[in-house]
Amino acid sequence: MAAPARITLDRVKVGDALPELAVDVDPTTVVLGALASRDWRPMHHDKDFAQERNGTAHIFINTPHNAAYFERYITDWTGPTGRLGRIQFRMKDSVFPGDTMVFHGAVAGVGTDERGCGWIELALKLTVGDKTTTECTARVAVPTGKGDNPWKRKGDDWQP
Repeated sequence: MAAPARITLDRVKVGDALPELAVDVDPTTVVLGALASRDWRPMHHDKDFAQERNGTAHIFINTPHNAAYFERYITDWTGPTGRLGRIQFRMKDSVFPGDTMVFHGAVAGVGTDERGCGWIELALKLTVGDKTTTECTARVAVPTGKGDNPWKRKGDDWQP
């Protein structure tokens, strides 16, 4: 997905769709995500353990890795001035090597808080084939206009 120049609040409206992002998953993808999050549990790097002890098809992507992909999806769309305020997701199924993860999203809300910070509410999901594996909501701050930058907000001016 190619990032836009920069998302600003005035360029977004409820119902806007985010461009899809497709990511092919292989065993290295799964293992590197587990290592990066220091998740040494064998179901994320040992196929035999995953299959024989957990009864899963293969090793699978862990929770922090899943979160990181959603964060990437959001910030690829907003550009460098988008600042994640909050994210919540529910994993419904696993993602395995050989799967293609496809991220989908839509704008669910647009507004400013009492401090003038611009916020976009997003409804997101991750699918593999016809199956939704993770549902996600997120709140991301974006500039309200040309001179604004959510990353410069500190203390009471930052209310995620």
